[in-house]
Amino acid sequence: MSQTIKTLRQQWGGGHIEEYRKSTASFAPKQQFESISLQNKPLITAFHDSLSTIKDHLTGNYLFLLTDAEGVLLAMDYSDNLKQTVTRSKLRLGMFFTEKSCGVNAISAAMASNGPVYLLPEQHGSPLFQSWHCFSTPLEVNGGTVGYLDVSTINADMKSELIAIAKLIPTDMLYRYDKQQAAEDLELGLGTVQLTERQLKVLQLISQGMKVKAIALKLKIKESTVNHHKRMIFEKLGVQSSTEAVSIASKYTYL
Repeated sequence: MSQTIKTLRQQWGGGHIEEYRKSTASFAPKQQFESISLQNKPLITAFHDSLSTIKDHLTGNYLFLLTDAEGVLLAMDYSDNLKQTVTRSKLRLGMFFTEKSCGVNAISAAMASNGPVYLLPEQHGSPLFQSWHCFSTPLEVNGGTVGYLDVSTINADMKSELIAIAKLIPTDMLYRYDKQQAAEDLELGLGTVQLTERQLKVLQLISQGMKVKAIALKLKIKESTVNHHKRMIFEKLGVQSSTEAVSIASKYTYL
């Protein structure tokens, strides 16, 4: 997140924002949203898994939103104390957070600027968000944007913590997302993953806790050959460690 954090006052004046005061949010049709959710399942799972590890450690009350790259709300979570506030609002899954749909908001601004944006309550173009301090940032994978994360709070005193949280979550989220995506890709292409007899033997010995030197002695081959087999196994299974290789191989009955 190397871009400079921006606020809308650097880009628009208050008069421009007034044009969006009467905007009414639009939503994706049910069937379309179900399709979008399915396509973004790894991202949604990463979002919930990441939040589950930090929510209990937060001192303030926060609202967390996740959209896809087009601004469609895929998932949300919030502190227990905000349940009534969120329930009474018009926030619903499938809502479009584009500027055209609901006026200027942190997510639409992040989409427009292709970078992180912090908005004060009065800078929002829709009454829905005019009590919230919001920070939104793109979620980027391999140079492309896969979605947007928004972290919001009603408490102005929580601004510093809000921005710190919003900077930390994407790193953890995208790590989890990569693992989810790799697992799905493996499952979809499982029939094409073929390990040679020697690779299966090496993998079996790895699963027994044997190290490279011990495997080389056991199979009477060079350590460099064992390392070559390991690299090929990792590449075929889409993993980066022996632990992951054994876990996936066990799941799909290679062992």
